[in-house]
Amino acid sequence: MSETLRYMTGFGSHFETEAVEGALPKGRNSPQRPAFGLYAEQLSGSSFTSHRHENRRSWLYRMRPTADHRPFVAYDGAPLFAAAASTEPLAPNRLRWDPPQLPEGRDFVDGLATMLTARKPDELEGCAVHVYRATKNMDGRVFVDADGELVIVPQQGAIELQTELGRLQVAPGSIAVVPRGIKFRVHLLDADARGYVAENYGLSFRLPELGPIGSNGLANARDFESPEAWFEDDDRPTEVVQKSLGHLWTTTLDHSPLDVVAWHGNYAPYRYDLSRFNVINTVSFDHPDPSIFTVLTSPSDVPGRANADFVIFPPRWMVAEDTFRPPWFHRNVMSEAMGLIRGAYDAKAEGFAPGGLSLHNLMSGHGPDVDSWRKASEAELKPAKIEGTMAFMVETCWPYRPTQWALDRAQHDYDAAWAGFPKAKLP
Repeated sequence: MSETLRYMTGFGSHFETEAVEGALPKGRNSPQRPAFGLYAEQLSGSSFTSHRHENRRSWLYRMRPTADHRPFVAYDGAPLFAAAASTEPLAPNRLRWDPPQLPEGRDFVDGLATMLTARKPDELEGCAVHVYRATKNMDGRVFVDADGELVIVPQQGAIELQTELGRLQVAPGSIAVVPRGIKFRVHLLDADARGYVAENYGLSFRLPELGPIGSNGLANARDFESPEAWFEDDDRPTEVVQKSLGHLWTTTLDHSPLDVVAWHGNYAPYRYDLSRFNVINTVSFDHPDPSIFTVLTSPSDVPGRANADFVIFPPRWMVAEDTFRPPWFHRNVMSEAMGLIRGAYDAKAEGFAPGGLSLHNLMSGHGPDVDSWRKASEAELKPAKIEGTMAFMVETCWPYRPTQWALDRAQHDYDAAWAGFPKAKLP
């Protein structure tokens, strides 16, 4: 059966949906006797007393309460996932990775590898970047992340997320966001799947404010999709793998926990097609700041400084006059982790392949390599369209620290990308 989805009428919209008619109570959240003997359960993604516009919660009506489980024990089936950052002092070097070679015969959870971490989950701030490769389905098991919400970015192979609140099919070119605490499994729609996962420990992602842009542009709220209710009535044993405080744990239930028959609220998984992003760019001169490409943002406690931004660099027209059109050379206080979904990135001539990753930590100098700089400097500035590409960035105000596994696999010659620039000739 195919997924059933609905568009949001506004980001964070309040939904109500039922897979069985009459399962959703009317006029109250927790009736004395919910229909069909279901259990009413509130799932809160924010504190109870958060401002109304910040309050994220949903009421679930399920076949068994989530509290019905045996103790968790340590899980060691995903040795590369949830790995701690290297304990060695981190040199202020730029780093880049080829697409990682991850083992076959693993599902989504066991095929995850942690690359970069910024702060710790128990601080409720920061983020992490992982890569994944899956060659089989998550049969008989589900995963739940209590540490943060997950932005899943397929790079190769489509997947279906079967979650407590419904199903989402996600192909390369789209992303899915699974909020903190929602159980799900990953079913492969192709022979295998590969991609990235951004894990946000801080405030939930939301759309950035548009300011002088006005009421339209960038990612539009109406283009985000959330699933309608769907459930499993399955009494076979199901393993639950949970990430909590940076560690993995497991327990086994005597039933599927994907048994939510109805729900209402604004705390739910969602999907977004990146091709719907309305790029804003200059029509006169100068290359604008990369913040103009922000899809989602997680604020920090400092106004204007993001705990995490999810930014994309999609196909777009370049028309600026007397302007160096690729990203200029820059240093900044934000740390940038960049991935490539398809095509080539316009500021790098080679060495950055789809499925790869790069890191430019705070105040590290970076920008185009020599070949990209030379071509852009000498190009005849006609209107030109960048096509066949999709890069993204997970930017944070915190420094990223690679895991030791990531450090051992970094490209050894990345700094050479900036070697050989000619010295300026002064009069």
